[in-house]
Amino acid sequence: MRPKHASILANVTASSPTSHYSLGSTDAEHERLIWQASRLAPLTERLFREAGVSPGQRVLDLGSGVGDVAMLVARLVGPSGEVVGVERDTHSIARARARVAEASLRNVSFTESDVTQIANDKPFDAVVGRFILEFLPDPLAALRSVSRLVRPGGVLAFHEPCYAPFLLLSANLPLWSASVSLIHQTLLRSGANTEIGLDLHRIFLEAGLPGPAMRMEILLGSDPDFTRWTHDLLSSLRPQIQQQNLSLEPLGDFATLRERLQTEVAASKTVVPFVALVGVWCHRPIDEVSL
Repeated sequence: MRPKHASILANVTASSPTSHYSLGSTDAEHERLIWQASRLAPLTERLFREAGVSPGQRVLDLGSGVGDVAMLVARLVGPSGEVVGVERDTHSIARARARVAEASLRNVSFTESDVTQIANDKPFDAVVGRFILEFLPDPLAALRSVSRLVRPGGVLAFHEPCYAPFLLLSANLPLWSASVSLIHQTLLRSGANTEIGLDLHRIFLEAGLPGPAMRMEILLGSDPDFTRWTHDLLSSLRPQIQQQNLSLEPLGDFATLRERLQTEVAASKTVVPFVALVGVWCHRPIDEVSL
């Protein structure tokens, strides 16, 4: 699947010329990201607080998309802090800047850059991201690169997906399961790492970082506002579904899919899952040179 606020996916392309953010940058996708961010905000805020993001810090947000994670962090660091958001899509940056201005947040700025080519004149206290590493062709190289921008003792904290529980917990509802499976298959074929959440323990270690603290959480729901997520994600993925020669036919009439998904969930008298979120964080080691 930022997801930055994601992000469920952050709206950023990855660092090689062949990389591709499969959800696009349409106005509809921007609205989906904003809705998604409203659901994920409490979980992401708790993760960042636990990791040590606090007032007065200077924080780098990777794959800012339309700005939700950056705005969340801006409120954590307060007026004395600073948030720098990095995003590669011009349309998304324009939307993020407009939203920041509307929210009267003066401690947030955005720069158009690849995540491995960030120009920086002073270290950050933290680097954060949501649904960004899953789309990078080489997340290990990206993590090594951005970790050098963090001061010794500073924080690296990410929210990334794990689709295995999402697929398993969806299996009992045929239409919901078919929809989720198509989302998963499309993302895989487009190059996303749908299980990167659990992979991050290894990736952090190989990047020369300590083994991170980790937590997996799954949001559950049954109301129409919750179940719309699957339909809206498929809507954003439709161009990729066609490009990957996958078929929407098993889902029936797409124009009525949202209503049929909700009917199936309501009739089951149960809840359905959001993609599992894996929160990971660690402190950059304080090496001998820093001492």
